[in-house]
Amino acid sequence: MREPVKRAYDSSRRREQARATQRSVLEAARELFVTNGYGRTTIKDIAAAAGVSAELIYATFGNKATLLHRAWDITIGGDDEQVLFHERPEVRALMAEPDLVRRLRAQAVLLTSTAHRIAPFIRALQGAAGSEPVAADMLAEIDRQRLVGISVMASQAAATGQLAVSEAECRDVVWASSDGALWHKLVVEQGWSDERFSDWLGRMWVAVLVTAPLVAGRPTNDGG
Repeated sequence: MREPVKRAYDSSRRREQARATQRSVLEAARELFVTNGYGRTTIKDIAAAAGVSAELIYATFGNKATLLHRAWDITIGGDDEQVLFHERPEVRALMAEPDLVRRLRAQAVLLTSTAHRIAPFIRALQGAAGSEPVAADMLAEIDRQRLVGISVMASQAAATGQLAVSEAECRDVVWASSDGALWHKLVVEQGWSDERFSDWLGRMWVAVLVTAPLVAGRPTNDGG
């Protein structure tokens, strides 16, 4: 009677161990892709950094291209949970905010908090895209997915009746300013704090996108 319980426990523990190992491999791959470049990183390098064998990585992931895609998955989400970014609780809560001023400022804070892990990965892909078709294709797919997601955001913003511009212009402005390049320029290169950047980005979005009477009705001394 006790044996099936023991087998179930052992099976669960093995799954958790396998998941932890996979996460270690993906984190090592992500770090090496960012610091050394995708083209210069080998499976052997990743195995050494993760403390596993190259054979295990090949058996689990197949090849380096798959590792690149899986490393992006944990980069965009921040973990290895199988939850789409737009379905995560923090994103759903943000999009449920009825006041567009507050929503855009909260969105700027969220973008800033994720930029530390996302922007370096994007820059690594950009650096590899010229010589690595896998990186170029992935970069194009990320940009496509980002445009789709921001199109939904712009549609929801338009539904509030608080936009000062067209839905298409809202989409384009947010899409162009949320790929991590501005964050890198101002925070990494110019030494801005994350708080200063998120406040500036939120104020910029509000000033450009929200109807003037609504903006005028908001206090400007809450970090603005």
